[in-house]
Amino acid sequence: MKTDMTGGRPVNAHAGDALKAAALRLVRLNGYDSVSITAITKEAGVARQTLYNRWNTKADLVLDAVFEETQNYAAPPREDDPRSARDLIEEFLIGVFSHLTANGDILRALIAAAQLDASFQTTFYSKFVYPRERMITELLDRAKKQGELATDRDPDLVSSLIHGAFWYRLLNRGTLDAAFAKAITADIFNQSVTETSRTDLDQGRFAR
Repeated sequence: MKTDMTGGRPVNAHAGDALKAAALRLVRLNGYDSVSITAITKEAGVARQTLYNRWNTKADLVLDAVFEETQNYAAPPREDDPRSARDLIEEFLIGVFSHLTANGDILRALIAAAQLDASFQTTFYSKFVYPRERMITELLDRAKKQGELATDRDPDLVSSLIHGAFWYRLLNRGTLDAAFAKAITADIFNQSVTETSRTDLDQGRFAR
């Protein structure tokens, strides 16, 4: 691996950045299926072998490029953030939906690629899908511990329902916006308030 330094960064790091930037630029301009590896390396000014030294397929390269942008839209909340879990989930979903909307066509193409390549499907899930699922589930766990989520709600199941809702909209080109994020959050937590109130009433009834 070439490690000569230029401007404080390894040459190979500059090549990787150039390839990711070129991949995103071309895919957004021409569509995922219309962009070849040759076009990406030419746009980046990088040798074809340099690309294959890092990524096995075009899908792997584009996924890495899209994943890097995630932090610009939906960074994980800090553990010491004093806000309610409900507010954190709503804010996180708004960021996620902005990212999915900005890269909708690319992500739909990557999902299609994942159906044809089992290895890439595993990479797509572990690198892009699972981390977000884990974040939402952990926030729901926090909500449950803080009394914001009803004690009989399963954070894993609720997280799956949330992800099912927005992946369905993404695949069908539905609207993913702040209003939808707020509607999902309100439904989850308003239902929890109703269930908690009902439980309290039942407990009071049996206590008499």
